[in-house]
Amino acid sequence: MILSWNEALRDLAEQEGFDLITPDQYAAWQGWGCWFDPTLWHKAKQEISPLVGPLYGDLVGRVLGTQSGLSSKCLVLDLDNTLWGGVIGDDGPNGLVLGAGSAAGEAFCAFQRYLSNLGERGVILAVCSKNDEANATAVFEHHPEMVLRLKDIACFCANWNDKATNIRSIASTLNIGLDSIVFADDNPAEREWVRSRLPSVRVPELPADPAHFAQCLSDSGYFEAVVVTADDLGKAGQYQANKERANAASAATDMDAFLAELRMELIWGPFDDINRPRVVQLINKTNQFNLTTQRCSDQEVSAFERDPRCLGLHFRLLDRFGDNGIISVVMARADGDETLVLENWLMSCRVLGRRVERAVLAVVATEARSRGYRTIVGKFRPTERNQMVREHYRSLGFACVAEDASGATTWCFDVDSFADLPVPIDITER
Repeated sequence: MILSWNEALRDLAEQEGFDLITPDQYAAWQGWGCWFDPTLWHKAKQEISPLVGPLYGDLVGRVLGTQSGLSSKCLVLDLDNTLWGGVIGDDGPNGLVLGAGSAAGEAFCAFQRYLSNLGERGVILAVCSKNDEANATAVFEHHPEMVLRLKDIACFCANWNDKATNIRSIASTLNIGLDSIVFADDNPAEREWVRSRLPSVRVPELPADPAHFAQCLSDSGYFEAVVVTADDLGKAGQYQANKERANAASAATDMDAFLAELRMELIWGPFDDINRPRVVQLINKTNQFNLTTQRCSDQEVSAFERDPRCLGLHFRLLDRFGDNGIISVVMARADGDETLVLENWLMSCRVLGRRVERAVLAVVATEARSRGYRTIVGKFRPTERNQMVREHYRSLGFACVAEDASGATTWCFDVDSFADLPVPIDITER
């Protein structure tokens, strides 16, 4: 009966947009006696035992951190003795400990299945290994017991450089911050090297036994998620497509011609129930291309949708390589009858350099004009991670009208003098 009640609570919470802390799973794992002390209950109605107070606080902190956009985005993996037992360069593919037949081999497969599940719900998987690349990729391509394949890896970095250097390269390739990365390596010396050189990268202390690797990462809370969107489920494919785009870009000699060859289409629409989970996720996870870094809950976004003086738009980008998913969000609110204030504008770093922001502004300006607004006001609020967009409004033709001591700036754009910005993108409302 209790299990059925808990399942009903989970379903109801999901329908109503609430995030639940679910200690029942941990109590089942550790034993009810660890969680509940009847003496304390009768004396003080204290339901959570002090013995598990720190763990309970950690569970609460994970959800609060996720709501604030602090979950990690990418897991960078070592190979030898991390994804499989043995050293590929010395033991060869046939000498690796992997798969049925040994306890350690089965443990490595179980760990790979856990990693595959992370990838399926949107965690970016990357490889950072001191290895010959041909030898390393051959295991992914040909070893019959491998659960992970090359298609699951967004960035594969196997060479003889130090791992801190390679992780910087991975972050640059994926257009994510170093503070979004978790590094998993069985070698304590390599872990310490990365910690000392890249203090913002999270480096869990993996146990000696591979059977406990998955539990270690799960208990860390780095990849806690309160919602998994359709875009998350397709993220591995999106990053594979990004590789093809990068290859095409490097081969192109003319950027305008390259952008035209991408055959991009920007599909936009107002906030709605279907796309709200992804909109909320982007608002709370995007840090670099984020003009104000104003976080919002599901309930706040829902209220924004219903406010007639608010304009909330989401944008999806397609091209000849595939669907990039929802990549940009704009939240604007009327200030009087003639001014529309952009309270938040954010965009996924996956599409930087493709002039998508010009197409987004074209939509916003057209919508503003249709509603009778004559001026668009943009706000920029600096953080440690959004300096790349400090001059964003200037680059789009806005004029800076104010700056305060913190570096926050206010920008104005005259809708009446607006001319369609030249963008190599087809724009479709849907």
